[in-house]
Amino acid sequence: MAHINEAGVKKINEICDRYADEKTPLMMILSDIQNEYGYIPLEVQKIVSEKTGISVSEIYGVVTFYSFFSLEPKGKYVIGCCLGTACYVKGAQQIIDKFSEILGIGAGQTTEDGLFTIDALRCIGACGIAPAVTINGKVYPKVSVTQVPKIIEQYRAMGGAE
Repeated sequence: MAHINEAGVKKINEICDRYADEKTPLMMILSDIQNEYGYIPLEVQKIVSEKTGISVSEIYGVVTFYSFFSLEPKGKYVIGCCLGTACYVKGAQQIIDKFSEILGIGAGQTTEDGLFTIDALRCIGACGIAPAVTINGKVYPKVSVTQVPKIIEQYRAMGGAE
């Protein structure tokens, strides 16, 4: 989506129109765009701004504040490593470091093949099963550093398959 084509602009305008009667439509608009495209680049934020009258700086602030939104495309498998207090004291930093080492990317980055993104998350509410990792919504409880290679291999084996 490096450059939005006419159909893309039309779709974004349609999404904005869905919420024209809402008092505060921005979160709903951005959520729908994120679900449709997987990320919300600056070019799209400008289109939303023109359509809604909301400043690009306000839109950018919302996109960068909430971890659900992304400025860059994410991988097929988004690995969320909880770094909340309970997970952190039980070794979460070592877990995320191992994912980074094996995949060759840091938190917030995506592998070149587009398969994996690593997200460093704040508390995900899974303190009783710390350290916790999520991959596309599936929760892995009490993850150890030794499990990380097996988890990655499981998803690599699936590759592009759903």
